[in-house]
Amino acid sequence: MTISQGTPLTTASLFSGIAGIELGLTAAGVSHTTWFCERWEPARAVLRDRFPEVEVKDDVTSLDDFGGASLVTAGFPCTDLSQAGRTSGLDGVNSGLVIGVLEKVAGHRPDWVLLENVPNMLHLGRGAAMGRIIDNFEAAGYTWAYRVVDSRFTGLAQRRRRVFLLASRVQDPARILLGEDSGSAPSPDVARAFGFSWTEGNRGVGWAVGATPTLKGGTTVRVASPPAVWLPQKEVGWQIVRPSIEAAEVLQGFSPGWTALAPERDRWKLMGNAVSVPVARWLGERLAQREGLTEPMEGGVLLVDGDRWPTAAYGTPDGRRWRVEVSDFPRLPRTEDLQELGSLLARHGSEPLSLRATKGFRDRLLRSNLRYEGAFMAALDAHVDHMSSGRTTS
Repeated sequence: MTISQGTPLTTASLFSGIAGIELGLTAAGVSHTTWFCERWEPARAVLRDRFPEVEVKDDVTSLDDFGGASLVTAGFPCTDLSQAGRTSGLDGVNSGLVIGVLEKVAGHRPDWVLLENVPNMLHLGRGAAMGRIIDNFEAAGYTWAYRVVDSRFTGLAQRRRRVFLLASRVQDPARILLGEDSGSAPSPDVARAFGFSWTEGNRGVGWAVGATPTLKGGTTVRVASPPAVWLPQKEVGWQIVRPSIEAAEVLQGFSPGWTALAPERDRWKLMGNAVSVPVARWLGERLAQREGLTEPMEGGVLLVDGDRWPTAAYGTPDGRRWRVEVSDFPRLPRTEDLQELGSLLARHGSEPLSLRATKGFRDRLLRSNLRYEGAFMAALDAHVDHMSSGRTTS
């Protein structure tokens, strides 16, 4: 259901990727995208194909202004912020591009700014990156709020935690971003599928019940590393699988084939970098109700210098900042929105995990001190034996 109040916000989209934020905001009736800005050609090709009427700019550093947009969105690069990345923080050449954006925000003062990135930015260098971003917003006169959310709250069968920061010079955004909370994660009634990260096995498994772990672009540049799924009810050979790229698109809330113009290896990176569309739609629905969400945020614990960044907080231009105790799950998903992972793979495709990938993961897991179900190890053994024999099933 689309919830809309007033004229949609004119939106300038930076670091657009494949437009996950903009698709969600538009579906909520709150946004009209005036232009995209994206430098990576595979993503630009998708944008030109899917939004032929919208200009695609190519260099965020060359922008003079935001064209009068009332909302600026920026799912800026996580390369230097993620645990799997270079961890250079905002001193890194990619993630640091957001500082130039914030300087333009201070100069041109759009009504609203929406940022998205990985939760590790709250911890890396004792939260230096988040502190620098918030300092910039406060110096520019913006009130702000941020929250870590898990995409599963929308019904997606993907465990994906991301930070969303909403800042405004016209309204306190705390009630919009923090005013809903389910308090707990949804749990599948019957788990028929279990996701795991086959690239792990030494210090973790990435285990997810009824979901995949976070989709990632790859272990190295342009090397796809989609998660794996254990389907206990399937026949040997199809119990340990990896999703197709079309299944991955659906796990992010896009339509299957959304990135079809790009090479497959680039498509995995595009999906790993994307913002989950239903999460952006939830944000859009909250923004659409902004006229009725103007009451001050109640509660919270005042943060003092030296405190670590919590998973949710808000603050004012005078430097006062509060911790808020909310979960990663603003809402519980509606029944009709729930993805059942096994059914999703059956509909949109999967393939057996390769012998090399399965054996490598299994052997690392055997050498580790990690706990795992005996049935899971038995399934890995059976898959290795099956793939070693060269047998195939349909």
